[in-house]
Amino acid sequence: MFTGLIQTLGKIKPVGRNSWQITCVGDNSKLMMTDLAYGDSVAVDGVCLTVEKKLDNGFIATISPETLQKTTLGQALTSNQYVNLETSLRVNSKVGGHFVMGHVDGIGQMISVIQTATSWEMEFVAPDAIARYIVPKGSIAVNGISLTVAEYDQELCKFKIAVIPTTYTDTNLQYLTYGSWVNLEGDILGKYVERFLNVGKSTIPFKGNDSKNDIDSSFLNEHGYL
Repeated sequence: MFTGLIQTLGKIKPVGRNSWQITCVGDNSKLMMTDLAYGDSVAVDGVCLTVEKKLDNGFIATISPETLQKTTLGQALTSNQYVNLETSLRVNSKVGGHFVMGHVDGIGQMISVIQTATSWEMEFVAPDAIARYIVPKGSIAVNGISLTVAEYDQELCKFKIAVIPTTYTDTNLQYLTYGSWVNLEGDILGKYVERFLNVGKSTIPFKGNDSKNDIDSSFLNEHGYL
């Protein structure tokens, strides 16, 4: 589990069959490497990978063909691309962003970026698989970055975010151009809400409420939520 607060930038390249080398290049790379160990989880552009070998300034990880196909990491086959890096959340750490699982829901595309006096307004289009979890003022992970949805067009599956200068310069958002592909992960809370609301439509009975599977105001009141 991660928070979506990027620690440093890295570069990724293939070094063998399903093996990839991630090299830290950001200003805070030394701080991240000091605490990194074999077996740790690291979010690489929002994709959870396992450290299989620690290097002087990076690590080696295995990326499955399915992950390469379903995320933007496959683009590193032809380019030494910049990636956002974040180590996993510790129990006693602050959650400055939101809970990011490192499980990409789909690939989106940036369709516009406008620099204003105080931020960069960036607009993306999202696939249906993730669009249903997007809500105005809600959270979304773009390339592993915890961001707030400023506007959302449900009909066109488009959302806009306002990126402050610190986030822009400390992440690979600064390298995105029109048409760039990004990894998207919806808020895990929205997924659980959707699951619970669909319990009554499932063929699997909801334990403790066999007579009525629907979750409504009466059910929530009975169980102390209202």
